[in-house]
Amino acid sequence: MPEASDNERLRRYWDKHARSYDRQMRFFDRTLFGESRSWVCSRATGDVLEVAIGTGLNLPLYPPGVRLTGIEWSPEMLALARRRARMLGQTADLREADAQALPFPDASFDSVVSTLSLCAIPDDRRAVAEMSRVLRPGGRLLLLDHVASSARAVRALQWLVERITVAVGGEHLLRRPLQLVQSEGLEIEQQNRFKLGIVERVSARKPAS
Repeated sequence: MPEASDNERLRRYWDKHARSYDRQMRFFDRTLFGESRSWVCSRATGDVLEVAIGTGLNLPLYPPGVRLTGIEWSPEMLALARRRARMLGQTADLREADAQALPFPDASFDSVVSTLSLCAIPDDRRAVAEMSRVLRPGGRLLLLDHVASSARAVRALQWLVERITVAVGGEHLLRRPLQLVQSEGLEIEQQNRFKLGIVERVSARKPAS
C-alpha cells in the first residue's frame, strides 16, 4: 500500500476541492458519463456499500428499499454527503474509512458500488480486492470509471496529462478496473465502454460458491 504520508497528502487535496467538486462533476456528467451513474446505482439491491461516496451525488439514484452504507476518506466530502442525505430525507450510514482497508467483515453486502473513484484511490488493486471481500457470495460489484482509451492517440494524450494529474491529485487516466475485477474471479455480467473507450461501466457477480 502507499505510504501514509501520501495518503494524507491526497486526503488534504480532496478536502480542499470538496466544495468545488459538484460543480466540476456536473460538466463531466453532462458531457462524458451521461446516465452511467443511474445505470450503476439502479442495479444495486439489498445491503449496499458505496465506496468513496464523495459528496453523495449518487444518493438520489438508488432504488427504494436499499440499505445504504457509504465510506469516504475525505472528511470535508463526507460532511457534504451527510448534508445531502439529510436534505433528501434519506437514511444512510455514512462514515469515514479507507477503501484500501474496509472496516467490515467478509461477506457483509449484497452490492458494492464505486463510481469515478478507482482512478484516484492510490492502490486500486487492493481496493477492488477489498470490495470483493465484503461482497456476499452471489453479490454484485458495480463500477463506473474513466479508463485507458481504446484509441492509441487518445491513450498517448492521457499519458501526457497523467504526468500532471497523478502528481497533483493522484488521479490516474490509464487504469482499467475491469481487469482487476476479473483477476478477483468475479463473473462479468455486463460491460459497456464508450466515448472513444474512455468511459467504462461494469456489473460483475461474486461466484455463489
